[in-house]
Amino acid sequence: MSGETGNGSGARAVAPTKLSHAVLRTTRLKEMVQWYKTVLNAEVLYQNDFLVFMTYDEEHHRIAFAQVPGLVEKPKGSAGLDHLAFFYSTFGDWIETYERLKAAGITPRVPIHHGVTMSLYYRDPDDNGVELSIDNVEKSQWHDWMRNQLGKNPIGMAFDPDELARKYHAGVSESELRRFEPSSGKFDPGVLRRMLE
Repeated sequence: MSGETGNGSGARAVAPTKLSHAVLRTTRLKEMVQWYKTVLNAEVLYQNDFLVFMTYDEEHHRIAFAQVPGLVEKPKGSAGLDHLAFFYSTFGDWIETYERLKAAGITPRVPIHHGVTMSLYYRDPDDNGVELSIDNVEKSQWHDWMRNQLGKNPIGMAFDPDELARKYHAGVSESELRRFEPSSGKFDPGVLRRMLE
């Protein structure tokens, strides 16, 4: 996605290739590292007393933590980044991750079927939002879906991940499990509230 800038300089406006990593400041370094190791099945590539670099793929790091002296807890309701989102490439991997985390005592605050994705929203030990998601729409259709379908139900519908997992293991087709009708249910404002708490 590149093109000419509108400032008359003639310089091309070039988009980055990808979002590479996130760095989180924390006062709970050990707890945060353990939580993200568990949730993302990540490994530590470097660690000292105040810095940790972790990855879950071929990147040198996808998430890092810095324990900086003098940090204060962020007040509830602060403006800023709401959550980090991590994508799973298969429905089975996503469901099995939910089950693995539940067995480890890590449960989502709210599960939401957005239509274009199905998402499980968690909170890390510092109360940062973490979304684990699976796509429901072919990549070639993402932009069209966002432009033409999202407005029918911009948040989505809550779902029961245990029931979804039960159906998945019982052999219900993925197309049936992923089905979303934007007008099939009324939007529950409590879903958005739970997402943003």
